[in-house]
This record gives sequence, structure tokens and C-alpha cells, in this order.
Amino acid sequence: MMMEVVVAVEFRIDRRSGVPAFQQIVQQTKQALRLGVLVPGDRLPTAKEVAEVSTVNPNTTLKAYRELEREGLVEPRPGQGTFVRRTLGRPETGTDSPLYAELVAWMSKAAGAGLEQEDVAALVASAMEKQYAAGNVPVTGAMTTGSTASTGSTGATTTRSTGE
Repeated sequence: MMMEVVVAVEFRIDRRSGVPAFQQIVQQTKQALRLGVLVPGDRLPTAKEVAEVSTVNPNTTLKAYRELEREGLVEPRPGQGTFVRRTLGRPETGTDSPLYAELVAWMSKAAGAGLEQEDVAALVASAMEKQYAAGNVPVTGAMTTGSTASTGSTGATTTRSTGE
């Protein structure tokens, strides 16, 4: 008997970012794959579900899903939906990793120092550029992550089937 577990995936579309909505969906799906929020077998929200909660045209979501399919990350199953084929996650990128805990602590310090989300994003982007510039060797203990300010969560969900 297959048991379905609902996993929340929220596509946050920032219409002021200049990044097309379909690319934002692709980027956010890849981020969820890296963080282990989405794993192989999970069903992505349907284009209709995304449209209902985010006012994104269903064709925009379908375009994003086709891009993810071209990259071998998802696969459509006629009559069932679009499912995750493979993950981008590594143990050190999960939200239960020590690096994540250190990053959360750093974010708390930054907020306590009065930094706005945009200030933190600028600092992180600058540190990433410096750390990962051509020829730079990663420094042990360094923390880097991407951060984007966005608005409007879709509240769309994906389902995960367990083998029970």
C-alpha cells in the first residue's frame, strides 16, 4: 500500500526582480532539490495549482517544468503529474547540517545588528563572489549560500509517496 505524504513547496514569484517567472520556478525547484525539500518520487504541484495560488499563467509553470525535464531533474507522467527524478542535494546542504545551523546563527546576528534582508543578501553575494572566484580554493569552515528577497508565496504542495 502506498501512503502519500504532503510536502509543502512554495514558489515565490517576485515580479519586480526582472527574472522571468518560469526561471524563478526553475531556480526555486533546484534550491528545493539541493536542500532535500524535494526528493526523487515527489510530485510537483500541477500548473493549475500553481496558477490558482500565484496568478502565474499555467503555461509559465509548464515551461519551467519542461526546462527541468530537459535537465533530467523531473519527469511528466501522463494523468499523474510531474515527478522528481533526481536530487541535487548533498549531505552538507541539508537544513539539518552543521553548516545550516551556523548560517542561521549568523543570520540572527546580522538581524540583531540591524541589517535588512537586502543588506544580508548583498553581503552573502559578495562573500560568494570572493570565495568562488576563478582559482580560489574553498576555505575550510567557510559558509556560503544564495539568498533572494521575494514576495508572494504560492502555497502549492507536492506529494511524496512512501513504500508503506
